[in-house]
Amino acid sequence: MLRSRIIGCGAYLPEKVLTNDDLAKTVDTSNDWIVGRTGITQRHIAADGQLTSDLALAAAERAVSAAGVSVEELDLLILATSTPDNTFPATAAKVQARLGMHQGAAFDVQAVCAGFICALSVADKFLLSGQAKKALIIGAETYSRILDWNDRTTCVLFGDGAGAAVLSAENSVENGAERGILAVKLHSDGRHYDALYVDGGVSSSQTSGHLRMQGKEVYRHAVVNLAAVAGEAMEAAGLAPSDIDWLVPHQANLRIMNAIARRLDLPPEKMVVTVDRHANTSSASIPLALVEAIEDGRIKSGDVVLMEAIGGGFVWGSAVARW
Repeated sequence: MLRSRIIGCGAYLPEKVLTNDDLAKTVDTSNDWIVGRTGITQRHIAADGQLTSDLALAAAERAVSAAGVSVEELDLLILATSTPDNTFPATAAKVQARLGMHQGAAFDVQAVCAGFICALSVADKFLLSGQAKKALIIGAETYSRILDWNDRTTCVLFGDGAGAAVLSAENSVENGAERGILAVKLHSDGRHYDALYVDGGVSSSQTSGHLRMQGKEVYRHAVVNLAAVAGEAMEAAGLAPSDIDWLVPHQANLRIMNAIARRLDLPPEKMVVTVDRHANTSSASIPLALVEAIEDGRIKSGDVVLMEAIGGGFVWGSAVARW
C-alpha cells in the first residue's frame, strides 16, 4: 500500500539563548517559578532582522540534505506558521524561491501550535492522491515578536525555532510492517477562540498584537483532547499504547506532556522532551523534537512514533508513523 513516509528531517534554532535568570531581570519571575510550572529552563530568540522565513529556510535545507533528495524532486512545500514575514504573500513562497524550488506548489497553513500536524495531514493527502510525489513540510515561528515581555504568564513560555520534514510517497515494508504515516486525526472547536489568541490583526486592529492566554483553560483542554485524539489515531492505525516506541508531543509545558503520557499509559522514558531547552516553539516544536531524537539514535527504522499537538482555536490533532 502506498504510504507517505518521512525520509528526512532538519531543524534550526537561533543562536541567542534567553535563560530564566535572564528573564528574572526584567519581569517578576524566577528560575524556580518557571521550571516548577513548565519545565522550561531557557528558550532561543531570533536575532534582530532574522525572519521566520530565515529560520524556515535553514531547517528546510537541512531536511532536504538529510532526505538525500534534490530540491528539483520536491513538488509541494507547506509552511506551518502563525508568525509570517508578511500578511501576504505566503511565507512559503519566499522559502520556495530561496530554496531554489521552481516547480510545484507552496503555501502556508495557520493552525498555531497544531500547524505541523495539519501540514503533515495535508501533505499526506497530496501524496496519497498522486498530486505530489515528494513534499517538504516546515514548522517555523518567531513568537518573540508577538509576546508581551511584561506579562510573566506568557513571555516565559515561548521561543523561536524551525523544524522541517521531507515526505515521499512509497511502498515501503520492513519486517512485514508498512512504513510511513499510518493515521492522522484532526479536530477543532472554535467556541474556545478566546482561550488562546493574539489581540491584533489586519482586519481587527491593523497591528500584530500580543499573545494572550487563559492558562487553566488551555491546560484542561490540552490534556483531555490530546489524550483522546492520540487514542483515535492509534485506533485508526490498529495499534495499542504498548505498540508505541516514542511519544513526540507538542512541547508546550512539561506538566501537560506528563499528564497526557499518563492518560495514554505510556512511560515517561518513551516521551521525547525538548521543552526544557526550546520552550514552546509552536508549530516548530514537534519537528525540532523529532530531529533531536533521530540524531541521538532514539528513533530508529521500524519504530512507531506517536505525535500530537493542540493550538489556539482550539485546533488539535495526532499522527502515527512507522519510521
